[in-house]
Amino acid sequence: MRKTLFCLYCSLFCCVSSLAAISETDSLLKQLDEAISKRPYCLKAKENRLHELRLRLYPGMPDEERFLRLGDLLEEYRLFNADSSLAITQERLRLAQKLDNHEYLDNARMNLAEVMGIAGMYKEALEQMGEVSLDSLPRYLRTYYFHNLRILYSWMADYVILSEEKTRYRKLMDIYTDSLLEHRRIERDTLFYAMNRSQHYNQSGRYDEAIRLMGPYLEAGDIHYKAIAAYTLSESYKLKGDTEQEKKYLAMSAIADMQTPVLEYAALPRLAVRLFHEGDVERAYTYLKLCMEDAVACNARLRILEILKIFPIVNDVYQLQIQKRQRQMGWALASISLLSFFLILAVVYARRQMKRIEQARREVEYANNRLKELNGELHRSNAMLKEANRSIAENSYLKEAYIGRYMDQCSVYIEKIDEYRHLLNRLAASGNVQELYKTLKSTKFIEKELKEFYAGFDDTFLQLFPTFVEDFNALLMPEEPIVPKPGERMNTELRIFALIRLGITDSVKIARFLHYSVTTIYNYRTRVRNKAAGNREELEKRVADIGKMDL
Repeated sequence: MRKTLFCLYCSLFCCVSSLAAISETDSLLKQLDEAISKRPYCLKAKENRLHELRLRLYPGMPDEERFLRLGDLLEEYRLFNADSSLAITQERLRLAQKLDNHEYLDNARMNLAEVMGIAGMYKEALEQMGEVSLDSLPRYLRTYYFHNLRILYSWMADYVILSEEKTRYRKLMDIYTDSLLEHRRIERDTLFYAMNRSQHYNQSGRYDEAIRLMGPYLEAGDIHYKAIAAYTLSESYKLKGDTEQEKKYLAMSAIADMQTPVLEYAALPRLAVRLFHEGDVERAYTYLKLCMEDAVACNARLRILEILKIFPIVNDVYQLQIQKRQRQMGWALASISLLSFFLILAVVYARRQMKRIEQARREVEYANNRLKELNGELHRSNAMLKEANRSIAENSYLKEAYIGRYMDQCSVYIEKIDEYRHLLNRLAASGNVQELYKTLKSTKFIEKELKEFYAGFDDTFLQLFPTFVEDFNALLMPEEPIVPKPGERMNTELRIFALIRLGITDSVKIARFLHYSVTTIYNYRTRVRNKAAGNREELEKRVADIGKMDL
């Protein structure tokens, strides 16, 4: 039995988790659509930043300063325009050669190789990397060296046709991944190290370790770092077979790419392909169309080839859907036109018939209206009289019951006060000041009397309205009943609405009666209204009608 319950619980938990993940993914897709709609503003800001950086390259500036400022400009252009990036890296290479600075020269060659790789010029990129001497590189540039070779061989492995070449490139990629991780051991807390370690885990099938490693970097302050972290997580979930989580992190990465903004990215094309296979053709077409436009604007040949593999298929399906909708709209328009024709005929016929009876209807309309007015006035008078009589009878009944009850209560209180006075008198006469002070300070007497007072109120009220608790709970949602504790007939919430039933609706008076603050009474009323089965604003009005038929 326990095993069965455990299995049911696990199944329920999985279903709830799956629904939550789908809801979160839908929300992220809406955020992505909004980010795409606002992207022109982001691109405008990007262009302004690029313009500011270009203005800093004034004529006649020192070559070394120009080399460094071109590096800042390259960072902005790197994933934004391959042609501009290529021109900048070539100029940096010329400046490095002119300065005869080997460190600048190696850095410029690796910049050029990276940009060539983005543009799909793998052979040229490897030639540039071959010009770099690893032995003479400073430590901070060795990381860049290993990273460039790893990325180049990764791209070549993805797009080569022959399986033997694909295997060879993947082995080279693994070699440079290991070199990169070994070189950056002292930087374990950086995103760059975590990304490469995560990809290494993915290649070895250790997906959960990759996910745990990259998770904290989603909160990175740099939005571009967030895009990298989310994309790396999506790869882990893809390899793990969790498509919902893959879509979620692809959407997060794409949102960050749109906000950066960049024109060369990987998350949005993959997300579009995933949505296409799931049947969301319209959204997939929109995303891929944007990807193609950005890839062409960036001149990212690698990305263009990637998108061209799937875009024609998506476009064909999308066009077929549009044609199908157009045919449906054509049939709908024809049907509407035919129905409109018959409707016009019916209207003409109806107008002719209406003209024939219009005169007769006018003659009886005045008499009917007058009769309705008189009947309405009579009904209103009867209803007001009935309501007044019922209210008078109910108030008389309630007053009679409560006057008798509270006259007895007052008599009992007078006797108890007299007994309390005798007790205090005895303590004073005996000179026991400490005991007298302790008795005066104690609230037990008041608490006991309040408890008996509320118990008496509960008894009297439930004698007048025996089914009040059941009737009141029937006004609430089935899963939110108000049930008194064992030994109690009513609790605070029920007493508040019992007073409302008696006509006491002022929170100040209710607070004074129940010895609570006005804020507490307001909170109780609000909390109970939120449990109402119907319109919560009408709950108190419906409570005031409880028991009226009985009276």
